[in-house]
Amino acid sequence: MPKGGRKGGHKGRARQYTSPEEIDAQLQAEKQKAREEEEQEEGSEGATGDPKKEKKSLDSDESDEDDEDYQQKRKGVEGLIDIENPNRVIQTTKKVTQLDLDGPKELSRREREEIEKQKAKERYMKMHLAGKTEQAKADLARLAIIRKQREEAARKKEEERKAKDEAAMAGKRLQSLSLNK
Repeated sequence: MPKGGRKGGHKGRARQYTSPEEIDAQLQAEKQKAREEEEQEEGSEGATGDPKKEKKSLDSDESDEDDEDYQQKRKGVEGLIDIENPNRVIQTTKKVTQLDLDGPKELSRREREEIEKQKAKERYMKMHLAGKTEQAKADLARLAIIRKQREEAARKKEEERKAKDEAAMAGKRLQSLSLNK
């Protein structure tokens, strides 16, 4: 027979099953104890007031106990050593009435960095327009050189045009002189 096959159960231990009658008896015993405890608590507090209120208070007491039991039940060594972990976040549920929608919202790291980047870009553009950045100074120097070149080109063009006009006028004078003869 291959490994892991069944050879006969749980190593010789006999299995024990609880009968339904035993389960019912245990449940009835627990209910009986709960009733007796409630009667003792009512007797010590005094039965004044609405039974509904008392029932609600008992329900709330039970829910508080459940919460405490949940917090007290810890795994392993957790119950022996109190650890204060600053990174551990205890989740608390808030009701809608407790939420503060008007207050300042905390931004994520990416959102903060994006806003800082936009502000830095705006600051740089203002300084650039004012001519205070190195790039703006280089642009202005380049612009000045280009303006000078354009002025020189315009001056040369004007001189050439004047020279042409004078040549054309001289040509007309010669023509008119030759016609007069």
